[in-house]
Amino acid sequence: MRSRTVTAVLGPTNTGKTHLAIERMLAHQSGLIGLPLRLLAREVYSRIVERVGADSVALITGEEKILPKAPRYWVSTVEAMPLDLQIDFVAIDEVQLAGDLDRGHVFTDRILNLRGQSETLLLGAATVRPLLEKLLPGLNVVTRPRMSVLTYAGAKKVSRLPPRSAIVAFSADEVYGIAELIRRQRGGAAVVLGSLSPRTRNAQVELFQNGDVEHLVATDAIGMGLNLDVDHVAFAGNRKYDGYQYRQLTAAEMGQIAGRAGRHTRDGTFGVTGRVDPLDDDLVEQIENHHFNSLKVLQWRNSQLDFSSAANLRRSLDKPPQEDGLARAPIGDDVTALEHLLRDSAIAGMAKGQKPVELLWDVCQVPDYRKIAPANHAELLNTIYTHLIEDGAIADDWFTRQLAFADRVDGDIDTLANRIAHIRTWTFVANRPDWLADPAHWQGVTRGIEDKLSDALHDRLTQRFVDRRTSVLMRRLRENAMLEAEITSSGDVLVEGQHIGNLLGFRFAPDAAAEGPDGKTVRAAAQKALATEIESRADKLSRSENADFVLTADGSIRWRGEAVAKLVAADEVLAPSVLLLADEHLTGPARDKVQERLNLWISAQVETLLKPLVDLKSGEGLEGLARGVAFRIVEGLGILERQEAADEIRQLDQDMRASLRKHGVRFGAYNIYVPALLKPAPSQLLAQLWALKHGSLDMNGMTDLPQLSASGRTSIPVDETIDKALYKVVGFRVCGPRAVRVDILERLADLIRPLVAWKPLDAEVTPPDGAIAQGGGFTVTVAMTSLLGCAGEDFSAILKSLGYRLETREEQRPLVASTEAAKEEASSTSAAEDTAAETGPVEAAGETEAEVDAATEGANASAEPAAEPEVVAEASEDETVAVPAEGEAAAGEAEMETVTIEIWRPGRADRRPRNRGQDNRRGGDNRKGGHGRGEKRHGGPKGGGGKGRGNQRSFGGDQNRGERGPKKDKPIDPNSPFAALMALKEGMDNKDKS
Repeated sequence: MRSRTVTAVLGPTNTGKTHLAIERMLAHQSGLIGLPLRLLAREVYSRIVERVGADSVALITGEEKILPKAPRYWVSTVEAMPLDLQIDFVAIDEVQLAGDLDRGHVFTDRILNLRGQSETLLLGAATVRPLLEKLLPGLNVVTRPRMSVLTYAGAKKVSRLPPRSAIVAFSADEVYGIAELIRRQRGGAAVVLGSLSPRTRNAQVELFQNGDVEHLVATDAIGMGLNLDVDHVAFAGNRKYDGYQYRQLTAAEMGQIAGRAGRHTRDGTFGVTGRVDPLDDDLVEQIENHHFNSLKVLQWRNSQLDFSSAANLRRSLDKPPQEDGLARAPIGDDVTALEHLLRDSAIAGMAKGQKPVELLWDVCQVPDYRKIAPANHAELLNTIYTHLIEDGAIADDWFTRQLAFADRVDGDIDTLANRIAHIRTWTFVANRPDWLADPAHWQGVTRGIEDKLSDALHDRLTQRFVDRRTSVLMRRLRENAMLEAEITSSGDVLVEGQHIGNLLGFRFAPDAAAEGPDGKTVRAAAQKALATEIESRADKLSRSENADFVLTADGSIRWRGEAVAKLVAADEVLAPSVLLLADEHLTGPARDKVQERLNLWISAQVETLLKPLVDLKSGEGLEGLARGVAFRIVEGLGILERQEAADEIRQLDQDMRASLRKHGVRFGAYNIYVPALLKPAPSQLLAQLWALKHGSLDMNGMTDLPQLSASGRTSIPVDETIDKALYKVVGFRVCGPRAVRVDILERLADLIRPLVAWKPLDAEVTPPDGAIAQGGGFTVTVAMTSLLGCAGEDFSAILKSLGYRLETREEQRPLVASTEAAKEEASSTSAAEDTAAETGPVEAAGETEAEVDAATEGANASAEPAAEPEVVAEASEDETVAVPAEGEAAAGEAEMETVTIEIWRPGRADRRPRNRGQDNRRGGDNRKGGHGRGEKRHGGPKGGGGKGRGNQRSFGGDQNRGERGPKKDKPIDPNSPFAALMALKEGMDNKDKS
């Protein structure tokens, strides 16, 4: 009689049925309980082990076996339940699953055929009661009411769901999307999907259970077997794919899921969210009162199989049920795999006889955890079966290669989930007792890989869907616990070990991710730690050495790497103000101490690096006009162009000059400057102070220009986007297209001065390099171009900006093959240009102070810039210069060539060149020429500056009559004819006046 010892305990969720089964089993000497999920089997196994010890309990699932030597109690999944045990007690949980199209036939078989010798319990929903009573006449039925009330709460937005809510969706994409939304708004959510391994699902559920997160997003996997502390269940979907089609959830299925809300005597609620319409009143009534339509049939498949041949096996599987209330189950994955295998003639040939056919059917039971195409799954089973038939066991090397595909923990969530599905297949294979040479070893290996992948997947899910910081803080706030705050040595502000921001100097920068609904509370918890730390920092800063502070390029003052203040402009350039970078946490005496120390440091910086300027500003030891010149130098931040103060300089006597020199002032031909301020550190500080005063601390070039003094470059191309005044501040003078360091300009003047002043005493004396035979001018030398690091047009433009004018003349020289010499000279010039950049700041040549003043003042008087000096094409460096070779014939006898010589002469700022131009026409360059004739033609370099004609034979420049040049102020020889004419003119003028 089937109903012997059988009792059905039926009722909705939260009725304590599983707990009752465990208590009843432990009341017997031996027992077996079958559960619907491996996850639930693990949970029940752990509970029983706590009661009776691990030596007395065995766990058997398709992928895991724990078998002590003499177990008394057995915990198993329904599919893996041992059928040959003689035990006192048997329990089968969730028996309503006998109506499931995929797994129902297994539950039906256990319900009909598996019995305990003393007691058998069938646990499940009341929907299965009519069928159980029909199939098991005389069945003892016990109904249990729900221990708490389940109430419909309507529709709510995801963001407004209450704490301890479970949101149910029916695809991985929907689950991930909802979890991501909750993470952004509520700190995070645990994720449970049916495809996760039990270990991963347990870890995710633990996040929810221990309060790390307040929300759980899951598929209908939570509807069975998971004991959760859920207060509210929200349906984000009401359609699912059941393996055959998309369909609406039945009322019983929704009731099973909604019933997870509420635990023991705590009431629960359910509702909808997202795009799901509010539930109909009839459906709500069914769920709240647990009244659902009963099952029509249970799924059944013949379990008494004929293994005499493959054909007989197939026929026995097709046998229809003989009892009312049973329906033949749809073709399952194992039957589909069998059909694929038998289509292979090789497999069909091997499957001959009882044992091979039985083995073939066992191989077909390997689950398709990967959910790949049936044909692909059959290929894998084909290989396994071939190994077992031909070799008696699966080859270890082949098995190792299969495991290697899954033994990696890199990749995203989907990748790890696929690897877990792959390894679960091999875990199932390893748990077959006779398929591997050493199954125990391979069970450990596969279990280790699955656990490793499961942990990695849990970490990925947590990283993606849980904000650990927010979740931990929210839990502590819910517990009304005192939050503990600390600040690390690197400035990280932690509350309960979670990062909420950084302390940057004396400012707290909150982490934007920590700004949740309780962000204010979290920051308040950090206030005490912040106040203590900031006060400590203020004390340390007030006692810090000067070396602990740095002034950065953007005007910030950093203390031990942290920005604590910034400079702001004041009335005086050399006395900037210090603005503290601090928030409200730095107050009172602590703030005053910091302000005082920073003021002291910036004053020390200015007085140390800019001491010459500070001394000049004080005027100590300076009298009269020298004090005024010192003021002008301070106003120019260490550089005063000599032309701007020419009159004052001429009036300085030697005592005044000496007093200025004691303050480090150097009198140059072009600039009065302080060489000490050209060094890198003073130069950079001056640039920052100037830019600060002029409101351009972030201007282009501020990053590069202050570094020029340290770079060793003597001249650079001028950037038109940079204020010309800034070049002067960093020690450079703009000369045409290039800016030249002021001390280098003075060295250039030292090279030019003796060449211009040179006068031949004897016609046979050879002039020095660069000097010309008649004196009063010079030619450009390699020493000059290498000093400035430029040549050609750039060098010519520099000379013109300094007031020199260019003359050209042609000379006849013997033609000598000196190409190599010319090339060597050009090469040396190029090399000089390359190496000039390596020259650092130097002081003027070592002449005496009196010589410097006399020479520079004379040079200044004779080298004032000419008004628009004429530009002449520069001679190519590749031109051959003919030099008579030793022992060569006299010049009159040698072949001669014409050579163009470029001569530079000091110009006059208040006078035009006294020549007639140089275009072989009257009045060259469209201007009127001079009184005298130039070289060979009107307007040559040697002509005067009078009434010459312009181009195209028209008068004056630009085809207009030009202005007369200024009168000469050169004394007239009294013996010349011009003297008599001038006397006559003066007499006539006097007569007219009288």
